[in-house]
Amino acid sequence: MSAGWEVVIGLEIHTQLATKSKIFSGASTAYGSEPNTQACLVDLGYPGVLPVLNKEVVRMATMFGLAVNATVARRSVFARKNYFYPDLPKGYQISQMELPIVEHGEMFITDADGNEKRIGITRAHLEEDAGKSIHEGLDASSGIDLNRAGTPLLEIVSEPDLRSAKEAVAYLRKIHTIVRYLGISDGNMQEGSFRCDANVSVRPMGQKELGTRAELKNLNSFRFIEKAINLEVERQIDLIEDGGTVAQETRLYDSDKHETRSMRSKEEANDYRYFPDPDLLPVEISDEFIAAARAALPELPAAKEQRFVSAYELRADDATILTASRALADYFETLVEATDAKPQIAANWVIGELSGALNKDNKDIGDSNISATDLAGLVNRIHDNTISGKIAKQVFEAMWNGKGSADEVIESQGLKQITDNSAIEAVVQKVIDENPSQVAEYRAGKDKLIGFFVGKVMQETRGQANPGQVNQVLKDLLKA
Repeated sequence: MSAGWEVVIGLEIHTQLATKSKIFSGASTAYGSEPNTQACLVDLGYPGVLPVLNKEVVRMATMFGLAVNATVARRSVFARKNYFYPDLPKGYQISQMELPIVEHGEMFITDADGNEKRIGITRAHLEEDAGKSIHEGLDASSGIDLNRAGTPLLEIVSEPDLRSAKEAVAYLRKIHTIVRYLGISDGNMQEGSFRCDANVSVRPMGQKELGTRAELKNLNSFRFIEKAINLEVERQIDLIEDGGTVAQETRLYDSDKHETRSMRSKEEANDYRYFPDPDLLPVEISDEFIAAARAALPELPAAKEQRFVSAYELRADDATILTASRALADYFETLVEATDAKPQIAANWVIGELSGALNKDNKDIGDSNISATDLAGLVNRIHDNTISGKIAKQVFEAMWNGKGSADEVIESQGLKQITDNSAIEAVVQKVIDENPSQVAEYRAGKDKLIGFFVGKVMQETRGQANPGQVNQVLKDLLKA
């Protein structure tokens, strides 16, 4: 990237709300059904049918507004956004324009220098999703699946406060975490439940006026979002430095070719001819409704992270990892409650062995082969010196593969730690007798050889001797 340029990014995040039915009809929002089996007459805009607002989407939007310190409007209005596209059967989309339900929120990220940075949230408004055009497997034709038509969306629009692709991804991850903590969206990017448009522009460093922006549409993975933004930034800088100008347009990112390409010129709001929807009354929210939504808010990630550091004395980085998802945080707290070991030890096992096994098998914490209480059984056996930390990894693997609880694996495989001092002394003496040259070197001042002796003892005992006792007995006998 060329020096002397400042990048300006704003994100529009489309979050599918986790309702069972659509925003204005009773049709199902379930994912994966056969095409065009979940679009009713309301979704298709048939004459004589009227939309009826789903109260649950209002509650979810209100919860989001409260969670990001935004203003929740006591009165908001739905409008018709008019445009023609094959997957929009009514010829307009019901959305919110001048009076959205949420305005003026904020989210905090960590910038490249490690400092906290505030990102403004301009608004979050409710709207219905369109259908989906399908091109694969249809030769030269395109198919239209209207199952998504009418699915409730909360569009979250940031201020142009982001200054790099990394900041954009950090902000996106924060919003992703919040909506899942609140339970208002599953955040599944592969299924289209959480997707993003990025408005990207560049300007000479120090210039206040914004550059002409291009919009990157429907980015649906954190990795692709970062790649697409960086690519677009390079394209705009190269274009300007070569004497060209950036066109205000919508562009698509092709992950296979790693390129962005023009899709259409970017419309202004007046191109959509917004006007209040005549079939829907303004949405009026009472103080009691907002109070009930506030009471239903869970402990949010930032507060939970601070509590994990103060109450459990965790390292700050570990607390950040453990609070990245509500399910992971709940797993950790259940583990802590069920074990006598220090919380940091429990955290090490969740972040280390457990997360590694989940990633290897491509599983979420909710699908873990080992429950929190079962993992507590393993951690307790380390804590009471029944097994060593090294043997515990062997036990964990057996538990993951369905061989039983920690106690069952330890018993069946004969893995109980040797803590009998006289038994350890016998093995240590045998190792000393078999390695006279190394003993002489150690006694001559080569202290690092202690590791050699420890390894030999652990090998003799198949890793079952208590490492602390082994070290102490070795030092005592080698001095004799």
